[in-house]
This record gives sequence, structure tokens and C-alpha cells, in this order.
Amino acid sequence: MRAIVSQQPGPPEVLSLVDLPMPIAGPGEVRIAVHAAGINRPDVLQRLGRYPPPPGVTNVLGLEVAGVIDALGDGVTRWQAGDAVCALLAGGGYAEACVAPEGQCLAIPHGWSFVEAAGLPETAFTVWSNVFDRGRLQRGEWFLVHGGSSGIGVMAIQMAKALGARVLATAGSAEKCRACELLGADRAINYQTEDFVGVAQAATSGHGVDVILDMVAGSYLERDIACLADDGRIVIIATLGGSKATIPAMEVLRRRLTITGSALRSRPVASKTVIADALRAHVWPLLEQRAIVPVIDRVFALEDAALGHARMESGAHIGKIMLQVR
Repeated sequence: MRAIVSQQPGPPEVLSLVDLPMPIAGPGEVRIAVHAAGINRPDVLQRLGRYPPPPGVTNVLGLEVAGVIDALGDGVTRWQAGDAVCALLAGGGYAEACVAPEGQCLAIPHGWSFVEAAGLPETAFTVWSNVFDRGRLQRGEWFLVHGGSSGIGVMAIQMAKALGARVLATAGSAEKCRACELLGADRAINYQTEDFVGVAQAATSGHGVDVILDMVAGSYLERDIACLADDGRIVIIATLGGSKATIPAMEVLRRRLTITGSALRSRPVASKTVIADALRAHVWPLLEQRAIVPVIDRVFALEDAALGHARMESGAHIGKIMLQVR
């Protein structure tokens, strides 16, 4: 099969197309003939040598795919050969075939193409587990997502809005802010020209936001705290702005604030299966109804994965960057 690997850390050009043996589905796993795969920020970090795959995981890049199951490992009960699925992976998605635990697969929503469905797993799993599980976002609460035009951001805006929250989003240009508002954000904040703390306080009439999904961290964290309502929650999922921060600890104590976070890739299969089951119950019906719609920025051929990585690093994208494999 054809697959994309990074031969050594470096710029997008270090990605190369290689021929590898077809993977074999182990116990509890399915093999998927991949039609499309998503490009995500962790893929870029892996290419740079800053986010190696977990022990025992292939060095083929790619954390999400959509395709058709063509082989079952021992003990698989949820799926049959021929089922069209999208799947969350620990690695291996930039290839013509991959294996995935059966519990990390979900049926492709009715009416969604393979390319559209391949952009769901990494974003949907991340948003559900962080915003709704860890952040405990409730109907009627205020939610702020940083990076609202990113793949994670566009899913977070739509999922939060569809489930009854009021939504603020930060983005880096007027065009990206418009895109966030078209997707349902009550107010998008251009962080290049506006102070998101002041705008958030004004938009919520001084109440503050109840949950923040932060992929920046660093200096943002202190400002996040200034945005929060009493009993507010910050969930960190990346540290694009730096891994260290100074926080006003007395504010955390006095206003009963919560600062938490999680990484998805390293979590056990059982944990990811629980997330998949929650998505199937609460989010997949919204996808079927098109209350949440795909937002695809660009689609590149598998052999042009380097162009997709360059697009992501440019920061110009709105929504998901995808690879067409078949």
C-alpha cells in the first residue's frame, strides 16, 4: 500500500510517499480501506519531531480517516466487512489502509461524503471530551473557543450552539470572524484588533463566560481567567502560545475556578470508546440533521500531503484540510 511517512524531522518536504505492507487487524480491531484522511496540528508536530507516536504505533502519520472496513480482527462484534466508517487513530491514517480499534469507529453520517466524514473523528472526539465531559458545558451557558476558524474551532462552535450554549470565538482576521459567525457564533472576536477579555465581558453583560476551550495557553491563560464567570472552567488542549503561564491563584480560589486539560492520543482505547458511544448518542443525530455541517478548507491528494502541511502552517485555512486517498 502507499503511505506517507516523515523520514526525518523537518519542513513539509520531508514527507515522502512509500510502499509498505498492508496492516493486519489484531484482536478487537478492524482494517479500513481508506478513502480520505484528515490533516491535524499533531501531524505537523510529529513531522517536526515534537510529538512522536505512542510506543507500538506506526510512524505513518494521520489520526483520522474514513473508508470501508475490509477485514475484521478476532472478537470484533460491532462491525462487518463492507461497513462505511470514520475512525479515530493513534497513527496510520495517511495510507491506503489502516487498522483501528472497533470502539473508535463510527458510521459515516447519512449524506456525508468520505472526505467530509474523515474530518469528524479528531475534532468531534476532542470537543466532546473536553467541552462537554471535562468542561461540563450546559445549555444556556456562555462558551468561548480560541482559534474558532480551525478544524477544532468550527466543530466546537457548531456543537456548542446545537446543544444550546451561547458562543464566542476568537479568530485572526475579519474573514475568519465572519466564518465563525456564519457557523453560529453569537460574536466573533478579532484578536488582532480587539481585546477578547473586554469583548467577552461586554457580550455577556458582565457575567463572564462559563467554559473556555483554549488551544493557546501561555499568556492567554491569565486573560482567560479574567473572562470567566464564577465557577467557570478552562480546558486546555494545546500550548501553541507556550507551555508556561502565570495565573492569579487567589482569583481561582475566590471564584471557584477550574483549570484542566487533556490530550486525546495517549488515552486508552476503553476511554476513547466511551467518547465514541457518547458521540453516537448525542452528536451523530445532529450530523444526520445537518445541524452541524462539514467545513472543508482544501483537499489534497495523498501524494501531496506536504502541500497540506504547508497550508496548515500558513494559518490561512478555515476548517479542515483533507487528503483524498481513493
